[in-house]
Amino acid sequence: MRDPLFDSPGQFWRGNLHTHSNNSDGVLSPEEVCRRYKAEGYDFIALTDHFIGVYNYPISDTKPFRDNSFTTILGAELHSGAMENGELWHILAVGLPEDFAPSNSPAFLPIDDQESGAEIAARARAAGAFVAVAHPEWSQLTTADARSITAAHAVEVYNHGCATACDRAHGFYTLDQLLSEGRQLTLCATDDAHFSEPDHFGGWVMVKADSNTPEALLEALKAGQFYASTGPDFKGITWTDSHVTVESSAVATVIVQGQGSATAAVHGESMTRTEVPLLRFYKSPWLRVTIIDRAGKRAWLNPVYRDIKT
Repeated sequence: MRDPLFDSPGQFWRGNLHTHSNNSDGVLSPEEVCRRYKAEGYDFIALTDHFIGVYNYPISDTKPFRDNSFTTILGAELHSGAMENGELWHILAVGLPEDFAPSNSPAFLPIDDQESGAEIAARARAAGAFVAVAHPEWSQLTTADARSITAAHAVEVYNHGCATACDRAHGFYTLDQLLSEGRQLTLCATDDAHFSEPDHFGGWVMVKADSNTPEALLEALKAGQFYASTGPDFKGITWTDSHVTVESSAVATVIVQGQGSATAAVHGESMTRTEVPLLRFYKSPWLRVTIIDRAGKRAWLNPVYRDIKT
């Protein structure tokens, strides 16, 4: 079966889902952030300033910076309640309405009588947002923490800002634990750009949609019609019972991951059509694919799910 992502109508649009401006703790104005992403060839961004009292709960208005070749999705990074380590939750919400009600989150410390992370995530999803668990490794998120965010569409598996600032870039352990508990989630790569260090243009999503509009992009994100990348591109995926065939830009490694220790890898030179056997995955209800190019840049396919006969 060929993955319908690559044969469905529309085209791929490149975008960053996690960005900050000087409306919160970023360095640049919203207009300059948008200008730079457009100049770097991005089709869209979500400006997701910290939705917190010290910054007056901003949902930054980027509508004036849209044009025929570049668009924006309104959003915010939400904060409310304490994780198990006692620190404040960080939850990415892309596609929020401008009148999304503030939480009782005056600063970057949890306080009594505020929503939990799960509650504000659920409220964001109900308001129409695409919701992702942000930078689990940076936050030192526990599996119990992540499990509580039942409104999440996705887990942020690569955060470029966390890679450059503290070498805690990933969320794969969190994602795979939830997948193995039966959750069906997607994955995203982001920048978390503040422009105070080299935290920009490093991680993105490629969203398949029929138009580069906020509405079409948001619908596609919620439907899982995208993949995540720091460099290489997927061109097509075909699944059979015995193997997966991965079409891509030139890569040096293709890896399939599944539940538990089920993994398989193929290595080579300038591979653009790679067949990976699935013999080790007969008990895995989910599979996902990573491709790695010669420079070490990666791209990740959203998990696929299948019924396992016992």
